[in-house]
Amino acid sequence: MRISVIGCGYLGAVHAACMAELGHDVVGIDVDEHRVAELSAGRAPFFEPGLPDVLSRALATGRLRFTTDMAAAAEATVHFVAVGTPQTKGSFNADLTYVDAAVQGLLPYLGEGDLVVGKSTVPVGTAARLAGVVEGAGAGATLAWNPEFLREGFAVRDTVAPDRFVYGVPQGDAGERATAVLDEVYATALATGTPRIVTDYATAELVKVSANAFLATKISFINAMAEIAEATGADVTQLADAIGHDARIGRRFLNAGLGFGGGCLPKDIRAFRARADELGLADTLSFLGEVDAINLRRRERVVTLTRELVGDLEGATIGVLGLAFKPDSDDVRDSPALDVVKKLVEAGANVTAYDPEANETATRSLPSLVTAGSAADAVRGADAVLVLTEWREFRDLVPAEVKALVSRAVVVDGRNCLDADAWRAEGFVLRGLGRP
Repeated sequence: MRISVIGCGYLGAVHAACMAELGHDVVGIDVDEHRVAELSAGRAPFFEPGLPDVLSRALATGRLRFTTDMAAAAEATVHFVAVGTPQTKGSFNADLTYVDAAVQGLLPYLGEGDLVVGKSTVPVGTAARLAGVVEGAGAGATLAWNPEFLREGFAVRDTVAPDRFVYGVPQGDAGERATAVLDEVYATALATGTPRIVTDYATAELVKVSANAFLATKISFINAMAEIAEATGADVTQLADAIGHDARIGRRFLNAGLGFGGGCLPKDIRAFRARADELGLADTLSFLGEVDAINLRRRERVVTLTRELVGDLEGATIGVLGLAFKPDSDDVRDSPALDVVKKLVEAGANVTAYDPEANETATRSLPSLVTAGSAADAVRGADAVLVLTEWREFRDLVPAEVKALVSRAVVVDGRNCLDADAWRAEGFVLRGLGRP
């Protein structure tokens, strides 16, 4: 099929490359000339495992190209809208400026039978409004909503082999045609038995935000238990193991630590609350306010733990390992790790940080940040070492080698990812969140 992807940031670039990998003819369209140039050269403008290889293969076949010219969308019959919906400055609402602009920009190039497919995460009710815009243009096009469920670090796999497809389509013949088109787009994955749910616009929109809200709640729940564990001397990791054996709960994402961040969960749960307020249902999602608050408290707790172990942070030398909000990513949007670094610096600490992929993105966000080229350089002479992102490189550190570099054998494990017994056996004082 001939496909256009409007917006070539994280979501759009991955989607465009993977659609071409699946055999479709794809044009990616973005207003950012530098981004388009990088993608056209086969260089991903962000770190995502596997994406450079997919980009290179797709570009080599001639099935993928990138441009800043929206008119290129006229060549396609399926148009994916994959632009960002950041948090509005000064409120919790999602900013739909880019979504609205993408759809409006696309209208002159739509033809009879074209399908516009929303992939951006939007407040419930947005798709119905945009369907009216698309239909009102008089080109004979239809709108569907097909939310994405990408995990950074696994985005390529989640695009070509997702755990489910959700189609939000209109009723009647238009919905049946939209379903058939999307089935053709995703034929490869559907042939392997990937579940497919065909529903209305509102349900499709709610699937994405409710999934994120549930995941955020699960993470904040175990972090609330970490607070209880710290007050009572219990071990939250053993607690998580025990309750995780309950099939109704499960062990995945039940890891206490520094909490969640990134470009999705924090802003999505806030936008969900804001939308509930608009619907007159403020009390219904009020618990998400505490989910958010628990998550933010974890960051301050790491600073407090560091102060308890080091003393006055003014002038203390702190080696930080990890800046990205999660491993296998260079994304520092709402990163708990970077937030902790900012708080340490504000307290007067001398911080040197290292991340395998996020040094550059972190310094763009915090220009004064001092970064190192390796974990060893980051911890050399440190009064305390803080592990804030659970990269395998950090989990595999040899305690004896680290001890030979630091000024004081003190570790704060912000992700509960280290072998505490091994580090303590080497003489380290190690503290984790929710662990005695």
